[in-house]
Amino acid sequence: QVQLVESGGALVQPGGSLRLSCAASGSIFSINVMGWYRQAPGKERELVAVLPSGGITHYSDSVKGRFTISRDNTKNTVYLQMNYLQPEDTAVYYCNAMGVSNLPAFPSFNTWGQGTQVTVSS
Repeated sequence: QVQLVESGGALVQPGGSLRLSCAASGSIFSINVMGWYRQAPGKERELVAVLPSGGITHYSDSVKGRFTISRDNTKNTVYLQMNYLQPEDTAVYYCNAMGVSNLPAFPSFNTWGQGTQVTVSS
């Protein structure tokens, strides 16, 4: 199967920056899409940014111009550079990856990481 491990969450002051990382491992043949989602207390999980292979990056309106998603395909890793963080960015951030596995019994995967906490507070 495929596993995702996120890192980089922390407590940061408003206006600060953080960089999240998510590394995929396991029975990966190819990864088609990697992305970041977040879930604040009492709210539903929402899309932050997605980056398809060879496709166009998509950001939620709330983070456009502040967050940047990028991928290192050689490492099966996706990053989220978050600048000008605000208290409303406080949430658990989840990584997601969809692609093709090299397991015949499970040809495709849609996998979530365990989440990393980002808290923006003074």
